[in-house]
Amino acid sequence: MLTDTAIVLRSASPSLLMRAVKWLIGRRPPVFPADEAGFHAVMAGRKLPLDAPMPETFRKKFRIEEREVLGHKVVTLHPLLGPGAWRMLYFHGGGFVRPMFKEHWPLVAEMVKQCRISVTVPLYPVVPEASASDQDALADAVYAELAASHDPARIILNGDSAGGHMALALALRLVKAGGPLPGKLALFAPWLDLGLADPAIAAIEPFDLMLKIGTLRACGKLVAAGRAIDDPAVSPLYARAEDLAQLPPTRIWTGRHDLFIIDSRSFVRRLRAAGVDAKFYEYEAAPHVFMAITPTREAKDTIGLLKEFLRE
Repeated sequence: MLTDTAIVLRSASPSLLMRAVKWLIGRRPPVFPADEAGFHAVMAGRKLPLDAPMPETFRKKFRIEEREVLGHKVVTLHPLLGPGAWRMLYFHGGGFVRPMFKEHWPLVAEMVKQCRISVTVPLYPVVPEASASDQDALADAVYAELAASHDPARIILNGDSAGGHMALALALRLVKAGGPLPGKLALFAPWLDLGLADPAIAAIEPFDLMLKIGTLRACGKLVAAGRAIDDPAVSPLYARAEDLAQLPPTRIWTGRHDLFIIDSRSFVRRLRAAGVDAKFYEYEAAPHVFMAITPTREAKDTIGLLKEFLRE
């Protein structure tokens, strides 16, 4: 356990499987370009990327609901025995500019199976073909539908990376609007400051196999679309303390070989200072969104903690 009791080291060394997976990741083409110039080159004139389709085998393992909200597909996975007592609204990562990865679907499936909850996944439009405000509008609409049919106290918002940002940003918009708040908030390696302003982040960069500071800052500017990077609507790390104080119980998970760990630590301390029931779980040498590597010890621990969180 670390000095701050809100921050817990769950794994002091990486599992053998995690080591093997990281070795493979390091030998594959990167998900995102290595620098700002590469990012702009990839984004210029690209073909509209498509969401990874849900595996057809899921139709035998879960009850599936599919519908459209604001013209975009929304998929809900229920346990075979019927809807769970808790409903999760989950936003996938991808820097706001990439659609659903195939790796996200097994993560969603594990949360349904292990936690016995229903998980709703909006396949939101991506930047720059759409705007961040379009993404927010869809998130707001899907949550409003869910809260109208299910007790908001039994709704948990979740997301990984940029999706963690979207889940948190949605909760903060609900605070400002005075609408019904979700009962809990879970964030997997959230991107909290699109400008990565903390100089301590540079020390993590050599260990991060997926993310680079220059690339992310370029991506953040594209998403911000002229808004100030430190605007709380753009970077929720900077949300006002009085807004943070109204957030529901929150749990955050991030690996120590992830650029976002510095801001995750800062944010959980801000939450605690604002009086929020908040905890942050760290995993030594784990990469960005390690919980999507579902067979690993670290991912299983994350889902186990999520299950405990829902029971609290």
